[in-house]
Amino acid sequence: MKDFNWTCPHCGRPVTISDSRYSVDSHRVTIDNTLGPVGLYSAFTVCPNPDCKKITLRCELHLLEFDRGDWHPMKAIERWNLIPRANVKSFPVEVTIPGVILNDYKEACLINELSPKASATLSRRCLQGILRDFWKVKPGKLVNEIKEIESKVDQLSWEAIDAVRNIGNIGAHMETDINVIVDVDPEEAEKLIELIEILIQNWYVETYMRNQRLMHIKTIAADKKAQKKGSE
Repeated sequence: MKDFNWTCPHCGRPVTISDSRYSVDSHRVTIDNTLGPVGLYSAFTVCPNPDCKKITLRCELHLLEFDRGDWHPMKAIERWNLIPRANVKSFPVEVTIPGVILNDYKEACLINELSPKASATLSRRCLQGILRDFWKVKPGKLVNEIKEIESKVDQLSWEAIDAVRNIGNIGAHMETDINVIVDVDPEEAEKLIELIEILIQNWYVETYMRNQRLMHIKTIAADKKAQKKGSE
């Protein structure tokens, strides 16, 4: 197996995974059953970050076909993230992000595969919480809150946020009641989660890092000014 780039779901650090940090195994069942021949594939990944070294375990159930004297995996019919239970992105602990927003985000990740529509509902509530906390928008319908920040963010970000209302059945109720649960497929729910991650990173984390850099520059300038005054 070739080395591959990977981001650890535990520590959030991009790393390179080699054979020594990756282990795959399989179990085949050809006993007559309603699904037909199936194979269970498990993959362990161990983070090479010395400050982490945590394991990640993912399993997939595939239909099998017999070809050229052996069984080969076909379409995956089930997938499970076992360790951790969901690919929840880690954000710097020093960045102040309201607990209710992080909790909704984490729950949306955890329940995504089990119930995409419940995950989407949590993501929509998380989005509304971000708009109200970070941008201090006037509470109301989510569609109006999104319109309120149009002049405050870059056009691409706003269009991406607004486009969420047009993703399948999510858009049918997004502007009326964030607590309405509608039919949503896993891909739609995953896109909502990705949007939440981008907004938290761009608005909370990047703003914090920018402010830290600017404060550091001010501190340096103040120190130099004090040194100059002391030498006079």
